[in-house]
Amino acid sequence: MKLSLVVPCYNEAENVAAFQNAVIEAFTGCGYDYEIIFINDGSKDATLHNLKKLHDAQACPVKVISFSRNFGKEAAIFAGLNRACGEYTALIDADLQQRPEIVREMVQILDEKPEYDVVAAYQDRRGEGKVLSFFKKSFYSIINMLSKVTLQPDASDFRTFRSSVRDSILELKEYHRFSKGIFAWVGYDTFFIPYTACERAAGTTKWSFWKLVNYAIEGIIGYSTAPLRLATVLGTMTGISAVLYLIWVIIEKLVFGISVPGYATIIVLILFFSCVQLFCIGIIGEYVGRTFEQTKDRPIYIEKEFLDSVQ
Repeated sequence: MKLSLVVPCYNEAENVAAFQNAVIEAFTGCGYDYEIIFINDGSKDATLHNLKKLHDAQACPVKVISFSRNFGKEAAIFAGLNRACGEYTALIDADLQQRPEIVREMVQILDEKPEYDVVAAYQDRRGEGKVLSFFKKSFYSIINMLSKVTLQPDASDFRTFRSSVRDSILELKEYHRFSKGIFAWVGYDTFFIPYTACERAAGTTKWSFWKLVNYAIEGIIGYSTAPLRLATVLGTMTGISAVLYLIWVIIEKLVFGISVPGYATIIVLILFFSCVQLFCIGIIGEYVGRTFEQTKDRPIYIEKEFLDSVQ
């Protein structure tokens, strides 16, 4: 098998058939074997039913993984990689915003450029608003400043890579997964190409603003311990400030004879230091919580059903 396309699906009932047709059209005459691995991530609509129809028809080799519940896109990607058997593996969404024709270009690049192990796509033009664009740029600036690995701005999970990269990723068993960080951490030589995201074939995006915020937090906490150092720095700075302010109050009272303000000053200081303490405890809690979940050693996903392709 030359290529395995890993396709996470969550409530994509209206898109999966159109996606398969687009893949067949894009790879007609390619001269090599390929397979599509659909992962039903606990969908609430008819996604699984439609995927079973595609599997039974076998217009092209199709595998279907169905989770026992929704485990998230990162778990779906990991499950797809576990079932992939191609020389190359491609990660692509089912909504056709990422076109299969680009995957074929990626395969060609890997064939022609053996010095590269990964071909990753980044969006050259985004159709999102200025506010969301600002937050995304800020996220990449922050994480690249704090992390020991560098993330390519605007690069997505849309990429194709060799089996050696797939095997390296499968060795990372962390429960809280952040694919962009994982690809950066495992390394390998990456060739970046631009692409323009198309309109969704059907349905609506599953990524709300707050889901993106949570995803960003996962990335920062998962690939940097700098926030823990920030807690230490804030504690040190506020401690020094408190000592300096205490010295100033004593000087005011003893040298200048100025009466020391009482109630307002105390309340402001209490509120300020309480906020700093709670902020630092919150940072530590995020790391402790993730460590706690990792030590349970629970599986990243539960595979309820698996339909293999007909050989």
